[in-house]
Amino acid sequence: MDMDGASSVVLQALTQATSQDTAVLKPAEEQLRQWETQPGFYSVLLNILNNHMLDVNVRWLAVLYFKNGIDRYWRRVAPHALSEEEKTSLRAGLITNFNEPVNQIATQIAVLIAKVARLDCPRQWPELIPILLESVKGQDGLRQHRALLTFHHVTKTLASKRLAQDRRLFQDLASGIYSFACSLWSHHTDCFLQQIYAREEAAALGSLERTAISILLYSDNCLWMLYVENTAAVNTCREKLEKMIILYTKVLLDFLEYHPCAFIPLIQRSLEFAVSYLFTPAGEGVTFERFIVQCMNLIKIIVKNDAYKPSKNIDDSKPESLEAHKIKTAFFTHPTLTEIGRRLVSHYFLLTKEELAMWEEDPESFAVEETGGDSWKYSLRPCAEVLFLDIFHNYNQTLIPVLLDMVQNLQGSLLNTFRFNDTGTLEAVWLYNAVGLAAYELFDNVDFDQWFKNQLLGELQVSHHRYKLIRRRVIWLIGQWISVKFKSDLRPLLYEVILSLMQDPDLVVRQLQTVFVLILNSRSPVDDFEFRTEQFLPYLESIFGLLFQLLQQVTECDTKMQVLHVISCVIERVNIQIRPYVGCLVQYLPLLWKQSEEHNMLRCAILTTLIHLVQGLGSECKNLYSFLLPVIQLSTDVTLPPHVYLLEDGLELWLVTLENSPAITPELLRIFQNMSALLDLSSENLRTCFQIVNAYLYLSATDFLQNYAESLCRSFCNLLKDVTNEGQVQVLKVVEIALKVSPVLGAHIFQPLLPAVFRGIVDGERYPVVMSTYLGIMGRILLQNSSFFSSLLTQMASECSQKMDQLLGSVIEMWVDRMDNITQPERRKLSSLALLSLLPSDNSVIQDKFCGIINISVEALHDVMTEDTETATFKDCMLMSHFEEPKLSEDEEPPTEQDKRKKLLALEDPVHSVSLQQFVYEKLKAQQAMMGDQSFGVLMETVDTELVRQLQEFLKGL
Repeated sequence: MDMDGASSVVLQALTQATSQDTAVLKPAEEQLRQWETQPGFYSVLLNILNNHMLDVNVRWLAVLYFKNGIDRYWRRVAPHALSEEEKTSLRAGLITNFNEPVNQIATQIAVLIAKVARLDCPRQWPELIPILLESVKGQDGLRQHRALLTFHHVTKTLASKRLAQDRRLFQDLASGIYSFACSLWSHHTDCFLQQIYAREEAAALGSLERTAISILLYSDNCLWMLYVENTAAVNTCREKLEKMIILYTKVLLDFLEYHPCAFIPLIQRSLEFAVSYLFTPAGEGVTFERFIVQCMNLIKIIVKNDAYKPSKNIDDSKPESLEAHKIKTAFFTHPTLTEIGRRLVSHYFLLTKEELAMWEEDPESFAVEETGGDSWKYSLRPCAEVLFLDIFHNYNQTLIPVLLDMVQNLQGSLLNTFRFNDTGTLEAVWLYNAVGLAAYELFDNVDFDQWFKNQLLGELQVSHHRYKLIRRRVIWLIGQWISVKFKSDLRPLLYEVILSLMQDPDLVVRQLQTVFVLILNSRSPVDDFEFRTEQFLPYLESIFGLLFQLLQQVTECDTKMQVLHVISCVIERVNIQIRPYVGCLVQYLPLLWKQSEEHNMLRCAILTTLIHLVQGLGSECKNLYSFLLPVIQLSTDVTLPPHVYLLEDGLELWLVTLENSPAITPELLRIFQNMSALLDLSSENLRTCFQIVNAYLYLSATDFLQNYAESLCRSFCNLLKDVTNEGQVQVLKVVEIALKVSPVLGAHIFQPLLPAVFRGIVDGERYPVVMSTYLGIMGRILLQNSSFFSSLLTQMASECSQKMDQLLGSVIEMWVDRMDNITQPERRKLSSLALLSLLPSDNSVIQDKFCGIINISVEALHDVMTEDTETATFKDCMLMSHFEEPKLSEDEEPPTEQDKRKKLLALEDPVHSVSLQQFVYEKLKAQQAMMGDQSFGVLMETVDTELVRQLQEFLKGL
């Protein structure tokens, strides 16, 4: 780039690039793109952005081009990298002045300098930090502010570097500027306070901004209380002041989270400050919601922090843990805890006017917000509830009597009067909230069954519109206690109440999703109050119908998701007994799916519902194929954007559909076209993908393998190159199932994989689970496809330049040696059957390994034979003679179609159809007949006498 007159040329291009006319804009952008790699271009940009007389938009664009150039061309190894000479000049020019008048451009320049510092500081740019320090100390207000701003971005950027060498450099830098940053923050804080008292509002705002930047360089303690007390003096500072206060509390919270031991000296002052403003009159009129949330989180972390708790054995505790525990114990006295508990419940649990208005005006949104998962992080009431739980758990001996006393004073007063403005009604709402949250802590102190029958049940039956607060909170309370303490005999009464509330005129009361899920899914070590299907069945039709009505009535995606979640839980609980009632839902879901095209999370909820629906319908799911299969196709197609959200649930739906399908169809086969790309991803969903392949093999191995064998084998070959040992086992298990289902076709299709399996056996694969799988595959081939085994042996002998007999001997020897790698009894029996299938033989190698074959056979006999004590004879416990429908207990799910297919396949499997005892006997008799009694006797003498004795014991009576 010819730099003579370059400034004017570049300036003209930048000016044109700010035009709204695309005919002017596009050529200018193209010209600037071409100059990006020209020497001297960024020096021109620096001159332009430093010229305060030019148009702001042009200078802004110059900064952006400069900043992008740093990302692309500043590194020495980058293509078209800037020369070291130009970079030196640019670094010097960037820090010649800190007097940028435009805030937005000043921020961009600060970021730009930080980007360079990340690459060059301190080695190539040792003067940066000293110049920043010098500029910050100056008296010029603008220069000081801009230098502070740059200092902040540089420090933030350098702190983000992760290499050990970079971390050490930053530590050296930080130690050098820490005390300075402290004094700087303190100085600007003092200036701000003086200006506030003097009502110098403009100057105070400037000091406040400098204080805000300073605090990002330094974390101090609780001096923010000074600001809160003076907010009324300067209303114009209110917004920035609140941001400043939140910034201080965030510093404290970060300090506490990352350096809890160093924070110990601040525990006392932090607790005093937070508790004073939150739970005493000191905070009235001056606190605001985000500040309260931050302070609650501060108390919460101090209370819960494991670093502040001594070990059970005090002598094993760290001194700092004991010190922190001592401070907390001294602070959280009985009066303090009582006041915290009472005010949390009576003040912070209340619904605000805004929430009550939202309930009236937009009940769906209110109900969704009420059940938000992470709302406690930023919303006041949920945050208060979490703090209450933590304090109650850690100080329950003090707080249980306090809460019980509050409840006792309330009982009996509600049913006599229920006007909305009654204090008693409002007290009940927040007290019931507290008792629900503390359910596990109150287990031994509250007779909930009596409370439910004597009071709560009556409150649920008050239908007055203004009593909806109580109705909703009571049913929520029951939901909290259902898995803690609730007699099973009371559940039918509870279902009647739920049925009534689901017809409540108030939508928020009708939306009982969270409670319903708790009731359906409650689990407890005490069987007395677990969910029982037979108790629920009389209400199933009515409740399911009302849920479906609610699903149609609500309009918000989040609400529909919640209702679908409950419907899924109902279907999951009652399983096949849902079949008579799902007709309307089945007709509605395709419409809902179509309407939710732009709402992937709602589609995830529909997929989950379909998963449970298919499981409940069993083989009848075939009637849904016209809807199900396109949904699966879309959800598992990685070329379509929605798969990012839908893939996991889509794969699960695919799997359960195959497991419950009565027969293969062309449409079911067709969607497997999505699988190659999924296997290539090698993602966390790989295990489910393998289960889907297995399901196709069980469903119709011949049709499936004839259509997809080549692509499947290619995918498996690619996977085996990269996966871990565990992943390798998962792939090979699929091959093993293919051989089990179709020994001839399976061996033919997966032939490319088998030489590696063979070599793994001969070489003595070190990973036991992989070796076990290798032997399972080879056992299937040897036992059920001997001709293929012979051809494989021939192929491997040729590749290894060995004789076939010699190689066969190596296989048998390693098989015998690694039999202990096989832990599953089925595979151990398979190995025995496979090696015995080599007999009778006059092959000297096989006869040489005869002792090992007998050894394996006796081990397998010990695994599978059970003794009949009456007849003193042995029976193979793995034999299956016929298919029996299992007798199911109440909580067991009925077998899927795939379960039935597996059972039928097992009837044909040699492991379950051939008596090992009989097989051993027949093979030995055949070997004896081939060799003659004398030679066979010599062969048997190679076997250990104890093994022979055990073998004879197993074979007696045959």
